[in-house]
Amino acid sequence: MADNNGFTREVAHRIFAAELKESNLQAKEGQDQYSPQYLITPTGAKCNRVFIVGTLTEKEDVGTDSEFWRGRIVDPTGAFFVTAGQYQPEAAQVLAKTTPPEFIAVIGKPTTFTTKEGNVLTSIRAESMHVVDAATRDRWVVDAAMHTAKRLEKLAGSEPAAMKAKEHYSTNVDAYKAMVAQALESVRAR
Repeated sequence: MADNNGFTREVAHRIFAAELKESNLQAKEGQDQYSPQYLITPTGAKCNRVFIVGTLTEKEDVGTDSEFWRGRIVDPTGAFFVTAGQYQPEAAQVLAKTTPPEFIAVIGKPTTFTTKEGNVLTSIRAESMHVVDAATRDRWVVDAAMHTAKRLEKLAGSEPAAMKAKEHYSTNVDAYKAMVAQALESVRAR
């Protein structure tokens, strides 16, 4: 989708928490400071932005000088960590005003942080955040499962992101298929 200036907004990929947690392969297109950064996931999603929906289970203001919120959002496969502060005021307000547990939808940028021990932690810097209902959460689980299954099929091909994912992660396709099945089962069981 392009605006009047020719700017194209990146698609927000539907990614389950278990896959995002395993993601640590950074990629950049272009050499200048404004070139987009991507996180390539084990199933070959090339993410500049992600779209997640789950249950907000915890939140806390971890800011020192100003409000900076961190929330834990759970989907059927695991937990996402989401942050929002002064540069994402609308998302920060939603996080500040929402009392867990509550279903919440987030669009944001995946970010990684490497600890002193060398572990890579992945979180999402929220761009927008909305409280949603159970039906919306269930639809997202089905959509995310469908998108994940399509990416798994593409891993056998020669698409650049899929090739990088295979090379970097040695993706266990059967494990991801089982994750998708588990997520779908959680919706059926409701």
